[in-house]
Amino acid sequence: MVRRKSSQTRRTPKKKKTALRTAKARGTAIARSVSLSIEDDRLVGADVSFVETSNKGGDLAPRYLVFHYTAGKSAASSINWLMNPESKASAHVVLARDGTITQLAPFNVKTWHAGLSHWDGLSGLNSYSIGIEMDNAGPLKKVGDKYQAWYGTLYAEDQVIFAKHKLDDEPRWWHAYTEIQIQKALELAQLLVRHYDLKDVVGHEDIAPDRKRDPGPAFPLENVRASVLGREGEERERYEVTASTLNIRSGPGIEFSSVAEPLKRGTEVVLLEKRDRWNKVELVKNGDIEGWVHNQFLAKV
Repeated sequence: MVRRKSSQTRRTPKKKKTALRTAKARGTAIARSVSLSIEDDRLVGADVSFVETSNKGGDLAPRYLVFHYTAGKSAASSINWLMNPESKASAHVVLARDGTITQLAPFNVKTWHAGLSHWDGLSGLNSYSIGIEMDNAGPLKKVGDKYQAWYGTLYAEDQVIFAKHKLDDEPRWWHAYTEIQIQKALELAQLLVRHYDLKDVVGHEDIAPDRKRDPGPAFPLENVRASVLGREGEERERYEVTASTLNIRSGPGIEFSSVAEPLKRGTEVVLLEKRDRWNKVELVKNGDIEGWVHNQFLAKV
């Protein structure tokens, strides 16, 4: 996170089908990464720019990828802050809400994104990791019918989610990530993990749990992690439909067409991919049917 100082029951997957889906998922992820490549430790591709920060130092042989949210007003303001020597902070990449990417340092150079941190028996993850900052306000406070960030900006209801962080006791409001942001994060993570043979994909919240909550519950970190590390064959969470009928669609939104008859209350599904408002699921009794449903109408079994 970058912030300016303020004045169950589970199904065992069928091996053959899981293998096919895993291979397909890996192939899809690799195909997506064709639009991005790495040359001399710099990203190359459409909607990518490089603006070097002075807040860096030392050689880096990365082992991990760390996701953050910026907790800033915009990608531009966060980039300016990470370029400012007074901030004493930086990251390798800032991923904007429109999917554009700004790289601030080569991937073989240390940046200052992790701070006091520990993971996998190591301390000081700046020396072992690549940092991705995602433009996102983080936790919000409800003010009337709007939702306010720490810096005062108000967001509408369609830009927020209500969720409990895995490290907190109570749920609260969070700024939602955009679909293109999540897609680009997955693409970028796939490329970086493959190119540098990274061991793990984690959040700032994982390596500094006593003081950080980013990228937060609005970001599907576990799904990204499973996808890029080739763990699609692991057992999936199981849910049941709570609405009398629930449309299952070809994409994450009401603008997408239905792929089958509406699901009835009590229908059991397996989670394939989690987003802020929509989940991609597969029917337990008919594994040939998969699609997107609104997560408001699912309850964990």
